[in-house]
Amino acid sequence: MAYIRGDKHPADGCIFCNKVLADDAEEQIIARSRFVYVTLNRYPYNNGHLMVVPYEHVESQEMLTTEALTDLMLTINRSLAALRAVYNPQAFNIGANLGAAAGAGIADHFHFHIVPRWQGDSNFMTAVGDTRVIPASLDDTYRDLRAAWEKL
Repeated sequence: MAYIRGDKHPADGCIFCNKVLADDAEEQIIARSRFVYVTLNRYPYNNGHLMVVPYEHVESQEMLTTEALTDLMLTINRSLAALRAVYNPQAFNIGANLGAAAGAGIADHFHFHIVPRWQGDSNFMTAVGDTRVIPASLDDTYRDLRAAWEKL
């Protein structure tokens, strides 16, 4: 609501680079690995919408080392396992928008989105109302996914 009311303004610099310098709980970072971290999307398309973000500030995955790419994919797999444990989704959308023309909101720092999906979860609200209906709070989602991650 702070974002919608205009009370909260973006910090200077890259939000993904700034995020890793703060407290994990405050920034809703679920997990960290050697080359990437997992965080909640603050403006989710669905419950459990995660992002896997490299620490390295690069525009595309071609700029990452083989080690970082491997860590990225293994972390995506762990993210899927945590989401399955908490939400039992029927499917997932996994992807990255490379460049502003592809829809990237933050085009200069590559990241993957993982969106849990359920049959019938799309409705008129997104198309007509330009809004989303998310029944769980981000704080609850963070708590539940962080706990599931620790059990993996």
